[in-house]
Amino acid sequence: MRWDSARAFGFIRSPDTPADIFFHVRDFRGTGIPREGMSVTFEAIHVGGKGPRAMAVQAAMGLPAPASHAAKRAGAPAPAHGRSRAGFQIPQHRAVRLWPSVPALLLMLVWAVLLGWESRAGRLPAMALPIALLLNLATFFMYWTDKHAAQTGRWRTPENTLHLLALLGGWPGAGWAQALLRHKSSKSSFLLAYWVTVALHCTVLAGLAFSPQLQKLITS
Repeated sequence: MRWDSARAFGFIRSPDTPADIFFHVRDFRGTGIPREGMSVTFEAIHVGGKGPRAMAVQAAMGLPAPASHAAKRAGAPAPAHGRSRAGFQIPQHRAVRLWPSVPALLLMLVWAVLLGWESRAGRLPAMALPIALLLNLATFFMYWTDKHAAQTGRWRTPENTLHLLALLGGWPGAGWAQALLRHKSSKSSFLLAYWVTVALHCTVLAGLAFSPQLQKLITS
């Protein structure tokens, strides 16, 4: 196993990349330290010409444990999701989701219908839908530029900026960016804040439709 306990770093083998992915123990999210045979998820970035690096490495719960070194030497088949030189495993299924979850898609559909209804009823400007479309495209673009900046070691977009765009109504674009680009899709604290912005935005939008008091406050 390629793990330097003195310098606290190792390498992950992923089916998504031909090269082993470096990570330091400070990039590990969880209790204790990484151990041999652990299945993990991570967010890969590229820094300059140094090759890929894993960030936000987390233990993947509920995945089968790998075969031991003794079993491997005895000719036991390797796990389907592969084994790293450092003894870590990367589940293949982390890369297959290319769209938001079904509940998120349904929420996006309800949001679009409600936005159009309130615009037609005069509770929102007539340009609400075109503005919302542009805002979501801008949000997706901001996620793309932030991912590119992370891969090239350039200036990152502050997370608060991404959350503000989601709060203003760009959360569907953010959801698609997380799924398609696989960016900001594994950091628990970021995802929690993202869904809080979604809840706040949708609460205000629903209030415009069903609360006369809020309608009066917004239009006054």
